[in-house]
Amino acid sequence: MPCEYSRSSYQGFISESASVGTTISGSANLTAPLGIIALDNDIEETKDPQLKITLNDYTSIFSITSTGITRYLTLLKPVDREIQTNYTLTLVASDGVQQSRPVTVDILVIDANDNTPTFGQVSYSVEIFTNMLPGETVLQLTAQDADAGLNGLITYAILAGDQGDFIINNRTGRIMLAPGVTLTVGRSYALTVRASDNAPDTERRSSITTVYIEVLPPNNQSPPRFPQQTYNLEISEGMRIGAILLNLQATDRELDPITYQIQSGDPQHVFNLSRTIGLLLLAKPLDRETIDQYRLIVTASDGHPGGISTATVSIVITDVNDNDPSFDLTLLRNLTVREEEANVFVGQVRATDPDAGLNGQIRYRLLSFASLFTINATGSIFTAVPLDRETRSRYDLIVEASDGAVNPRRATITLLVEVTDINDNSPVFSQPIYTVNVPENTPAGTVILRLSAEDADLVSNVTYRIKTEAAQQLFAVNRLTGAVSVLQALDFEDLPAGNSTYTFEVEVLDHGGVLPPGTATVIVRITDVNDFSPVFRQALYKGLVAPNAEKGTVITTVLAEDQDPPGTPASKVRYKVDQDLSPYSGSIFDVETDTGRVITKVNLNEQPNAIFRLVVIAYDDGEPVKTNRTTVEITVLQPSRIPIFTEEEYRFSPVSESAPVGTPVGMILAAAVNTTVFYSIVSGNEGGEFMVNNRTGIIYTNNLLDYESVTSYVLRVQADSLAIILASLRAPSKTNTAKVFIDVQDENDHPPVFTRSLYIGGVTEDTKTFTTVLKVVATDIDTGNYSKMAYRLITPPSPEGQDSFVIEPYTGVIKSAIMFRNMRRSYFKFEVIATDNYGEGLSGRADVVVSVVNALDMQVVVSNVPPTVVEENKEQLISILERYVQDQIPGAKVIVESIGPRRHGEGYELEDYTKSDLQVYAIDPLTNRAISRQELFKFLDGKILDINKEFQPYLGEGGRILEIRSPDIVASVKKAETHSLGVLYRRQAECAKTARIQMALPAGKSTGGGAPTNLYEELGDDVLTGRVDLVQQESIAKLKAVVSGMKC
Repeated sequence: MPCEYSRSSYQGFISESASVGTTISGSANLTAPLGIIALDNDIEETKDPQLKITLNDYTSIFSITSTGITRYLTLLKPVDREIQTNYTLTLVASDGVQQSRPVTVDILVIDANDNTPTFGQVSYSVEIFTNMLPGETVLQLTAQDADAGLNGLITYAILAGDQGDFIINNRTGRIMLAPGVTLTVGRSYALTVRASDNAPDTERRSSITTVYIEVLPPNNQSPPRFPQQTYNLEISEGMRIGAILLNLQATDRELDPITYQIQSGDPQHVFNLSRTIGLLLLAKPLDRETIDQYRLIVTASDGHPGGISTATVSIVITDVNDNDPSFDLTLLRNLTVREEEANVFVGQVRATDPDAGLNGQIRYRLLSFASLFTINATGSIFTAVPLDRETRSRYDLIVEASDGAVNPRRATITLLVEVTDINDNSPVFSQPIYTVNVPENTPAGTVILRLSAEDADLVSNVTYRIKTEAAQQLFAVNRLTGAVSVLQALDFEDLPAGNSTYTFEVEVLDHGGVLPPGTATVIVRITDVNDFSPVFRQALYKGLVAPNAEKGTVITTVLAEDQDPPGTPASKVRYKVDQDLSPYSGSIFDVETDTGRVITKVNLNEQPNAIFRLVVIAYDDGEPVKTNRTTVEITVLQPSRIPIFTEEEYRFSPVSESAPVGTPVGMILAAAVNTTVFYSIVSGNEGGEFMVNNRTGIIYTNNLLDYESVTSYVLRVQADSLAIILASLRAPSKTNTAKVFIDVQDENDHPPVFTRSLYIGGVTEDTKTFTTVLKVVATDIDTGNYSKMAYRLITPPSPEGQDSFVIEPYTGVIKSAIMFRNMRRSYFKFEVIATDNYGEGLSGRADVVVSVVNALDMQVVVSNVPPTVVEENKEQLISILERYVQDQIPGAKVIVESIGPRRHGEGYELEDYTKSDLQVYAIDPLTNRAISRQELFKFLDGKILDINKEFQPYLGEGGRILEIRSPDIVASVKKAETHSLGVLYRRQAECAKTARIQMALPAGKSTGGGAPTNLYEELGDDVLTGRVDLVQQESIAKLKAVVSGMKC
């Protein structure tokens, strides 16, 4: 099992004032270290898994401890929040064979007050006029602090030199003339101004500057005044052209006309300031991604010397989601990955979006083959399941990048993923069986067949050989071309009678691989050369026919024999009329091709005593075809010599299939003038079931009848003149043949037979009463009520006098009749009886074993298809699993406990209906108890690749088992208790193994102690029968004490 982390991602914190060696904290208040736990599913959770955890990023700044169940990140080099605010690391754990999926650790750098507020200048000088009004701005001071939060929030204060004439806004730094102050020409001031941050008193930082102010006499005219010295404005980059952004109208004491203009900060002329009214308008489209803020210096002038004032307009452009994500096309787009490996890195994509905030945050997803590949938040692509190159060798993987807007913008890129080959396929012949006909005496060295095989792997080096040793004396195969040739001439007549075929196995091997060879069967038929012609038994055949005989009336039968070996085409004799030598006779008579029976070709209307000669050809199917001829002389009889039946069809009462030989069935009757009648059965009695008295016409049974084999017979009987019979001739006609219909009456002569001699089932400890356990089926080849079953159970008496199971008498469904709590590893063995004729007839019996189990005996087969697919194909899937378990424990029975959605999450409380959990357990027929969960896991997990290949036709393309895991309830047991339970499981497995050995020993070879005979037979681990909830309540000390005292 691959190693994995306990969490999918981690969040850490570190102060930028932390010293080297400090451990990364798991909380923002820096009170507890961040613990990273990686688990190896092959090692108990309480032990150090000895995994190697690799840090893929920032290895010069951070390191991770190398041992222990919990690992910690430490600082190798001081960090500065003002340079970088956070670090995202990737960790990979490896046990030396397999490695985990990467896990992300995000470390946030917490601010420390390590920056002092700084003024732009050491000192400032400003001149003011005596006509300045109270509240007017003298100077706007600004200090900068790179720290965050309160550490970067600046407060201003005048420390000295203001003489009560000036005040300062403690937040904005704006120095103004104090209320009620009258300035005097020539006076000067030196103000000491402090800028301090708002950190706690012990950490607070500050700086000072000096502002020199000189009072001058007033100008002749005062300049215009803006309402504010600084304007701050946010506008969207989607703002329409011509929109009014700000009203910058100034006032002039003398009411002179004011002219406005943008002095600086707008080289591209994006904005327009109306010259006369001071409205700031948008002149050109905005693009935040090109310029995200503007600082305009605007002026207002009254036209007099010195009559100009300025103001600053700071404009921040806010984002509109107007850019699609853009993929980095410099990264590889043609990728490769090895087949048959899951969770393997395939490649990476990277997309950027110049938009801001959520509009610029990138998310990735796969639009194609999302069940086969996964992609994480960083754009790294991995295989989700093992790929099979022979099923599909390349994938056009479409990756979508979308931003985080409510209506996101999207972009796609197509990656070509080539699946590289591994040698995981055996060569396969083009056909499983090759059949070839070889004429006898074919010269040695003649090529009779060319074998062909293919290897689904890309690189293969196949060679051929004959596997059957006996065939190597007669045939050879070219190891490179697959050409099969004979090593010696073979004579058909020398071969054993009825065996002219050689069958042998051939193999094809891939010398570059380690997989088993492919095999095929070669069948070589040695064909006979036609040596003999057919020979008729008689040179002349004679027959009689009635003048009004119907079409198809049999007159006589010709027979020819061929001395070529039986069963060969050359010995197959067939017949036809020689139309050249008997043109008229051939128009009214014919011969059946395969039987040689001479029949009427039309309904006759000939004169009595007429004689016809028909030439018949016998020919074989040899090469070349050989023929022979004979003559059939046909005489038309006088009508008075032909007997007439009293009925055309006879129907008698049904005859019981148990009737003894010689039982009369019925009588037929025919008559002719001055003629002794001779009766015979001419067809429908091929098995000799009936006989007819030649003189009386009474039909008797001649053999025992079987309704289950034949339910009715149709006999064709014939009445002839005894004189004609004595002359070895017959004369069929319309009147001297009749049909006899005989029905066989069914009797109850077959007992029911169960489909199995032993039925194995299971119940859990929490099975409710009247829950279906299993269904038994018996069949009876008799008909009617004789095939209708009634079922009943024969169960040993229980101490409570209550039946443990009941059966529905007419369906065979066995149901539970009691509760099985605390009875794990007990089993019930009883008989089921099926009686036909609804319980009044013959009976058959079978054994039933029902074992009591709980979740500790089960495994969950997790697959990547919905539960409905598993339910539809349950029987086939369980049959496959059962076969792999039976490879280890013959006769084992795999039973389904439940089928449902895949459960996952910390406590398996989440359900995923796109995947499924198939919960199963298996019963050992030797011990009649559940196979241990560990053994069941070993039997299935070790063959998961082979099982997946057999599951493929039922789960569909890409469908496969993801994992085999313990049930939810077992996984929730505490780690310490799990360790102690492991001791019990091993002891349980040892006891099960011992029990199987004891039951397999011959009589008298017991390893000691009598075989258990109780209805409930414990294997010695009854402390576990209280299910996991009981285990969780017991102390580890008690469990250990139980282990030490267990006996098998």
